[in-house]
Amino acid sequence: METQNNILEVKNLNVKLNGEKIIEDLSFKVKEGETLTVLGPNGAGKTVLFRTLLGLLPYEGEISWRKGLKISYIPTNLPLAKDFPLTIKEFFNLKKKDYEEVLNILKAVGMFHSDILKKKITTLSTGQFQRILVAWGLCENPEVLLFDEPTFGIDIGGQENIYHLLGRIQKERKMTMLLVSHDLNIVYKIADKVLCLNKKALCFGPPREIISPETLVQLYGGEIKFYQHLHG
Repeated sequence: METQNNILEVKNLNVKLNGEKIIEDLSFKVKEGETLTVLGPNGAGKTVLFRTLLGLLPYEGEISWRKGLKISYIPTNLPLAKDFPLTIKEFFNLKKKDYEEVLNILKAVGMFHSDILKKKITTLSTGQFQRILVAWGLCENPEVLLFDEPTFGIDIGGQENIYHLLGRIQKERKMTMLLVSHDLNIVYKIADKVLCLNKKALCFGPPREIISPETLVQLYGGEIKFYQHLHG
């Protein structure tokens, strides 16, 4: 019998783009309040998976979200936002949120000071911009947050800060989160479940139970040396 607290169920998911199989026979479940990290090499289908879960790409199989969910998706980056000389206030005006609400969200992500709304997006560091993207994703008060590589382009210290922020917000808001990440340290720290994906599911479950050197060799092949130091 299916448990009542599954917020997402995926069964026999297949995605083919331009005649190429991107995702094959993928099945997994996510419970309410869980953090699922999707782990895999470049080209493994991780971003395609997120876009498919949101109904943006054609697929075969079953994707069942709990009805009535508010879902927010933050892609790897938003180049258009970085390219246009918008202020932070103008950027959040696109969400049609009032001044006080935006300030409260910026406080939640540690990006508040007296002149923050006047600051131009183009002047932000990569780490600051990622915090702004987290705030952007929280604007609709979502029950589910999908975040594709939240530490893209950020140095190691900044990565720790972003993941600490996400972990804190997830607990405070009791959100369900699906993250794409390459950082095993963070997977062990904040993920309840991990999906090892390379077109097919190579493993799925609690990270300390299913991630092993053998799994990582299977997942990353020759790239494994890059990841070995992250176990400590």
